[in-house]
Amino acid sequence: MSLLDIMKSAVVIPVIAIDDPDHAVPLAKALVAGGIRVLEVTLRTKHGLEAIRAMAQVEGAIVGVGTLTQPEEFAASRDAGAVFGVSPGLTPALIEAAKKSGLPLLPGCMTPSEVMVAREAGFKQLKLFPAVPAGGVGMLKAIGGPLPDVTFCPTGGISIETAPQFLALKNVACVGGSWLTPADAMKAGDWDLITELAKSASSLRAAA
Repeated sequence: MSLLDIMKSAVVIPVIAIDDPDHAVPLAKALVAGGIRVLEVTLRTKHGLEAIRAMAQVEGAIVGVGTLTQPEEFAASRDAGAVFGVSPGLTPALIEAAKKSGLPLLPGCMTPSEVMVAREAGFKQLKLFPAVPAGGVGMLKAIGGPLPDVTFCPTGGISIETAPQFLALKNVACVGGSWLTPADAMKAGDWDLITELAKSASSLRAAA
């Protein structure tokens, strides 16, 4: 699957931080059972790569790596089983690392100038981050005029209530959000709740 194909099949990409590696597999199974297959496992915790390795074995899961900030993280994440990467921003070193590793990258951008720089570097699928502070729906509408060939996954400050407003935009393929994996539910091992949250999220495309 291309990065665009992954985005279009996602609706919502959960932004996942794993504090307990034992949560990785049951969490992935719970999300997939609820119709959410594209999973972004961040490197914000020391268990990120271990979680990617475990979740990549879950049937139906399409696992990516998030919070890529260092060039050496690309190959390590690819080798762990990640099939795409997400970064909060874009630098020349990250561009080179993405090319060398072959890991499709969804880089974060916040301004029109950053979008244009990313596009010149060959990236036409971008993450608007942080989406709400960057201007949210209004910003995406404005960018869509002069840069209609760029497709976004806005992430940052989006909730299940506001997601349909973003998904209704022509230049938005999916959104990112952390509400599908609440910390208290994960700590309690309430996988049924997470499956229900995933079901609600997977139905958002129709709502949009």
